Amino acid sequence: MASWSNEELHQIAAADDLHISPFREDGKTYGTLTWVWSVIVGDSLYVRAYHGQQSRWYQAAIRQRAGRITVAGMTKEVVFEPVAGSINDLIDDAYREKYKGSPYLDAMISTRARAATVKIVPR
Repeated sequence: MASWSNEELHQIAAADDLHISPFREDGKTYGTLTWVWSVIVGDSLYVRAYHGQQSRWYQAAIRQRAGRITVAGMTKEVVFEPVAGSINDLIDDAYREKYKGSPYLDAMISTRARAATVKIVPR
């Protein structure tokens, strides 16, 4: 499986414009682009659904496991992997650092959003 280059990770980390588009049920058509917060932990890219596991994009990402993202002027075909466990603590810390001061931060590090954490890997 492919991995992010250091330059891509740097650009993504600095961006606040990640849009996610998992495939629809046919596995070929992209869903509606949805803006989400993203963070980098180590050499991996993570996103969370503000509305938790009920979020449409999250449900599609978990079902279809693939789609595309646009961020920092790049469009990438990607694979979506559900995330659980202690890595969520590091992801919380990354959200706190990148989005400190935002009125939405508490929701993005809540149990609801943590349960809808996705790792994004390039295809």
